[in-house]
Amino acid sequence: MGPRAFRPEDRHVFFGRAREARELADHWQANSLTFLSGPAGAGKTSLLQAGVMPLLDPDVVDALAAGGVSAGARVPVVLRGGSNPYVFAVLSSWLPYEDPSRLSDVTIPGFLARRRVRRDQYGDPMPTLIAVDRAEDLLAPGRDPAAGEEFLAQLAAALEGDRDLRALVVVREDGLPTLRNRREKVFRQAAEYAVEALEPAAAEAAVRGPAQAAGRRFAKGAAERLVEDLLTVRRITPLGDEIEERLPLVEPLQLQVVCSALWSALPADAAVVTTDHVRELGDAGRCLADFYDTVIEEVARETYDGDTERLRARLREVFVDEKGGRKDVVAGPAESTGLPDAVVRALAGRHVLRLEERPQGGSRWRLSHDHLVRALTRGLESRAAAGPTDPAEYRRLAERALGDGDLERARAYARTALRHCGPDKRQRADVEQLLADIAYRDDDLDAAVDHYGRASVLLQSLPGAEGQVAGVLTAISQIKMAQGRFESALRDLGAAALRRPGDAGVQVELAWVMWCSGHANGAVDLLDAVLAEEGDERRALRARGEIMADLGRPARALRDLRRLDWGYSPSARSAYALALALDGRVDEALDLAPPIEHETSVIVLLRVARIRAAAGRRAEAADLAGRALAEGVRPPLPRPLVEVAERLFRG
Repeated sequence: MGPRAFRPEDRHVFFGRAREARELADHWQANSLTFLSGPAGAGKTSLLQAGVMPLLDPDVVDALAAGGVSAGARVPVVLRGGSNPYVFAVLSSWLPYEDPSRLSDVTIPGFLARRRVRRDQYGDPMPTLIAVDRAEDLLAPGRDPAAGEEFLAQLAAALEGDRDLRALVVVREDGLPTLRNRREKVFRQAAEYAVEALEPAAAEAAVRGPAQAAGRRFAKGAAERLVEDLLTVRRITPLGDEIEERLPLVEPLQLQVVCSALWSALPADAAVVTTDHVRELGDAGRCLADFYDTVIEEVARETYDGDTERLRARLREVFVDEKGGRKDVVAGPAESTGLPDAVVRALAGRHVLRLEERPQGGSRWRLSHDHLVRALTRGLESRAAAGPTDPAEYRRLAERALGDGDLERARAYARTALRHCGPDKRQRADVEQLLADIAYRDDDLDAAVDHYGRASVLLQSLPGAEGQVAGVLTAISQIKMAQGRFESALRDLGAAALRRPGDAGVQVELAWVMWCSGHANGAVDLLDAVLAEEGDERRALRARGEIMADLGRPARALRDLRRLDWGYSPSARSAYALALALDGRVDEALDLAPPIEHETSVIVLLRVARIRAAAGRRAEAADLAGRALAEGVRPPLPRPLVEVAERLFRG
């Protein structure tokens, strides 16, 4: 498997966790909320995805796909709008084939409430099972704490409002106290299930099982030898003496690394894996040292000016004691390790460093495993050349760095992933899309369009990728809209609509672009058609209501906008206020109009200007209209509104 988590499709090669999978499945189905906790690298995600999910009976429970709080690269960041990023990511994971625009501004309780209730053979409602992975990211340093708090509050509200809902929250052990001590009753009453690294017998099963599924078997004593090597740590003291220590458990990540290295090195005709094979090709100490060498080299290249030996020397100096053992370092400012924060986070993300809580209080950094010492202390002559690297792991690290707001680190990881993709078009497309997301967050719109365009070309050659192609083309269109390239945006979105002809979300986006391009009647006709087909389609209602307000048709605007909960949206709120002003209810409009802030969009500026003009405050109206017309403002006004703004400005 290599250094990545097992996925549901890997369940046929997932061994050694049968007991934990059964127990956790029982806990999940029996309790309103269950916390699955454990140290980094213990295999929590693998246990959930490949162990527990396959045990759930679809005739008894309604289980959604496991959700993560970091949105994957297949949902362009441009399409995520102003949604809570964690809520959006989890909803996108629960419904991976849903049009992402349908999930914008949707809450967890709202999403679950509108789902069709599934019933069992007796007509009773099935329990709904949801899972949230990597929950420690919600409140991690460098993340958005307000968004994390809101996510947890929404989850609690959903659980308290639905007695048939069952949630499993997967969290690293150091993040568990934060969740356990929240004020919501449902968190304080949660069941808890802790998972540790593998017992030796379970590790041996995890060695033999996948090989047997692939048509090979381990000779007597061979799997035991491999596990025993992982349990044994040897180090050389400053006096030259060798010390040997036996560990109680096997870390799944390290087991996967060693087994992957052994499997790759076996002769093609080897039907039986012998102890000689294990000794010569799968030596645990060497394989792990090679793996960690590669990791340290990659981190140095991406965050430490490429100086691998200086980084290795610094890690050796700070984290290895004079006896060749691991040494703790108090966590705190960057000076505590003498390494930049970006380097420390990158090493922690790759399981080189681990943050541990001490019973007496305080957090300490330490090397994640004793086997790492060998990678830091052996000579250059014994280091193997770096082997092939899994691009999916680097893509995951890039997504996490993007979530942390560290754009440079995200870009470095994504470029590394792209170098390792080879001819795999699916992986290349996903990484190009991720690079586009990073460029968009960095406000480099031309680069974002370029990367999205490459992703689109790659995806168009893949079967079953029409929906993702449409999403990428929609993202390109929205960026071009922000740049004022309306006609080009219209062509891109027209191509997206051809790929998703029945998708109301794409049709609504197409209507917006038509309106901005000056095709007002065509935009309204298209929205009329969507609403005739879909009924109360809230995006179409909002779009038509806003356009009607801008066109000076208050009765039709109010009719549409009154049917929506538009309080969260300054754009919809300003359109409703403008419709009130045009209907003669100026005082109500002034009270309702959103405040003008630095990031207020030009279309909201113009609507507030029109409201103030209706109130006789023409100087204020002219000032706001001038701001809406200013050169370089992005996105620019829709073409039908330019003349309206100019008239107000001249007035």
